Amino acid sequence: MDEFNCPVGITTGIVGGKWKPLILFHLRDKTQRFSELYRLIPNTTKKMLTQRLRELERDGIIRRKVFAQVPPRVEYSLTRHGQSLRPLLELMSVWGKRHRARHRGN
Repeated sequence: MDEFNCPVGITTGIVGGKWKPLILFHLRDKTQRFSELYRLIPNTTKKMLTQRLRELERDGIIRRKVFAQVPPRVEYSLTRHGQSLRPLLELMSVWGKRHRARHRGN
């Protein structure tokens, strides 16, 4: 079955994986700098974070804003399209809180 014929496949194809949901969760309410995202998402690497941010930007989910200053400052935020994921992110958060004890060791 073609994953993009399934609505869940479309969603997971864009925002699935280990790091993208965490990035989006931390951008759901406010703009973040790269260094803030890196600090908020433990166990990632700068390379992995950069790759996932580029993919989300390419798919129109996040916006990258570069400020012309030294040192360079880059901020990330959700686009209007990305904001449409907020209810999904909130539901994932609620589910995770509710079932945290059961899945903590996984």
